[in-house]
Amino acid sequence: MAGLLDKRKFYIDGAWVDPIKPHDLEVIDPSTEEPVAVISLGDQADTDAAVAAAKAAFPAWSATPAAERLAYAEKILEIYKRRAPDMGAAISAEMGAPQDLALGDQTGAGVYHISNFITAFRDFEFIRPLGDHAPSTMIAWEPVGVVGLITPWNWPMNQVTLKVIPAILAGNTCVLKPSEIAPLSSIVWTEIMDEAGLPKGVYNMVNGDGAGVGTQLSVHPDVDMISFTGSTRAGTAITKAAADTQKKVVLELGGKGANLVFADADDQAVIRGARHCFNNSGQSCNAPTRMLVERSVYDRAVETAAKVADETAVATAHQPGRHIGPVVSKQQWDKIQDLIQQGIDEGARLVAGGTGLPEGVNRGYFVRPTVFADVNNDMTIARQEIFGPVLSIIPFDTEEEAVEIANDTVYGLTNYVQSQDGARRNRLARQLRAGMIEMNGESRGAGSAFGGVKASGRAREGGLWGIEEFMDSKFISGWDRNA
Repeated sequence: MAGLLDKRKFYIDGAWVDPIKPHDLEVIDPSTEEPVAVISLGDQADTDAAVAAAKAAFPAWSATPAAERLAYAEKILEIYKRRAPDMGAAISAEMGAPQDLALGDQTGAGVYHISNFITAFRDFEFIRPLGDHAPSTMIAWEPVGVVGLITPWNWPMNQVTLKVIPAILAGNTCVLKPSEIAPLSSIVWTEIMDEAGLPKGVYNMVNGDGAGVGTQLSVHPDVDMISFTGSTRAGTAITKAAADTQKKVVLELGGKGANLVFADADDQAVIRGARHCFNNSGQSCNAPTRMLVERSVYDRAVETAAKVADETAVATAHQPGRHIGPVVSKQQWDKIQDLIQQGIDEGARLVAGGTGLPEGVNRGYFVRPTVFADVNNDMTIARQEIFGPVLSIIPFDTEEEAVEIANDTVYGLTNYVQSQDGARRNRLARQLRAGMIEMNGESRGAGSAFGGVKASGRAREGGLWGIEEFMDSKFISGWDRNA
């Protein structure tokens, strides 16, 4: 244990507490393969204590004025900004995001989401008229109760802020179970929540794994809602586990994003698409991992994407720069290697990268940025979410064929369109089956919701929709609007 950060405490009922029964787990730095900290995995008794604290705090918290809850969110944002360097360092150490990415996009995502929730909540109407046709019928938006929040390792603060902030703004109390692989950022987050001084029991945090604390929250009779981000497989298990207690279950799951590149796309379209695929070492559920290219520009696109891969530097997370870092764990590295090999075995044309460690690297879970050409949609690399820096390029001849290939997947998170033809973009935006469509490299506006359809889950996280996600609607007749 010497030299390791001791992060074994949980946060329950407004205090840092020891686990009831020790169950140590080392946190591994994926850049070095060395342990950097030790946490404890929670047990049933820890989960029960956190849920009991949240349940006890709910009546008073749900009755607090909205302005008071908003003031807490503003205070959390202020402290979060001050703690940004600590957050960036934690994210680099636990999941391998390079320093600039960890502090910029990773930590910055939290600032973005908290700010957008504050904006959306300022004008939130808790009681709204149904319509002019029914002047005495009202819709009331009310908190669900105790919510269990289960977050992943790939964008830790993106996901924690998308859940904790709307949950508490809506008047719920919560128990957070961050990923046991990348828990250090959530410990910093919990220090921020503690400093913000929320009433005891409103926010609780218990480390643990999916089979343990994750399942315990999912089946707990006193948990009213589960919000989960992670793999489709785990989301399915949570839904089944939660069924006996009729919880509200909200899932944000995997993706296999199609990026439709037409002959009239702008000059940067392929470069932008390849970089987006490799960003965060490919560990993003909304990554555009299938690039569908119109045949007349296909060869050039393959060449360009291979060049982007070859020029993408891979290096330790503990230095600044625009390189990509390692993937999160040995388990992930092995899975990605197997899938790259499967791409080769199934006859896809490897034009960049491949199996093994990048040149000059002998430790750390680093993956070579990899591009496959001549992929067809039946290949494993086109079907499975690889969650590594691996791009599959597929040719198409017609717009109809492109839509058919794009939609031929169990997933439906984000699809992308690159074309200068506005009518075509509008047409495709409606035909592609996904929760989000991004076109010509333009980000969706602040306050947009994040979420998908089909096996990507049907969460809507962020902005107004993300607040309503943590509420139940109640319909009331006979309301006296003059009282």
